[in-house]
Amino acid sequence: MYMHLIVMLFVIIVTISTPSHAKDYVIGEGDTLDIAVWGVKELTFPVKVRPDGKITIPGLGEVVANENTPSQLQTLLSDRLKALVKNPIVTVTVTGIANSKVYIFGGGVKSGVSELLQRTTLLQLLCTLGDVKSADLTKSYLLRGGERVKEDFHKLFIGGVTAEDVILESGDSLFIPPLLDKSVYVLGAVTMPKAIEYREGMTVMEAILESGGFTKFASQNDTQIRRKSSGADVSIPVKVKEIIKDGNMEQNVKLKPGDYVIVKESMF
Repeated sequence: MYMHLIVMLFVIIVTISTPSHAKDYVIGEGDTLDIAVWGVKELTFPVKVRPDGKITIPGLGEVVANENTPSQLQTLLSDRLKALVKNPIVTVTVTGIANSKVYIFGGGVKSGVSELLQRTTLLQLLCTLGDVKSADLTKSYLLRGGERVKEDFHKLFIGGVTAEDVILESGDSLFIPPLLDKSVYVLGAVTMPKAIEYREGMTVMEAILESGGFTKFASQNDTQIRRKSSGADVSIPVKVKEIIKDGNMEQNVKLKPGDYVIVKESMF
């Protein structure tokens, strides 16, 4: 009983931690197949799927292989070969993959085509793209069959939320746009108002310190972050004095590209 519970717990953990399974491989143009009919030498041979998606089978002629999984093609051939062979046992093995591709576009990273030669997740592919500092991962999305099936790669790639990972499929497209505004702007009662190149994890306090800190006229508890969110202007109040004197790090808000940090002057 004890061992049974351990096994069940292991299965649950693996299920939770593993991204959703990919579908069975779908045969495409250019793929190489091994067709084998048990006991029939003449019907055991390699074949390449033509650009029209068909293969030629001796005695049957042309058969559409494209858009079938190997098991589906086995069933199809078994049914059709019954006219030639008694109780045919057919095996279809994919020996060469040429049609499993993911397309990358949008301008945030170098556009291109990535071959899926093995089981690949979104995170694994993102890790091969090199520097993504100029990419807007928040506005990126995964297209499958013309529909968005995954949005916002930032949570996965930067935030480390692996539950956001998905297994890629042939024909998927990744739209990764450029980060149009790469700066944070600090204005008002600071020593050196300036634009600062955004870096991941930058906080409001870091931005203020990089701008020379407060002037003697600054109202530290009257600081605001102005941000564009879903097309609307959002104002986030920040009590910086609570960060400095009380160590209240909840007030040390993380910034986003394009944010404006505005420190107002005291009236007295």
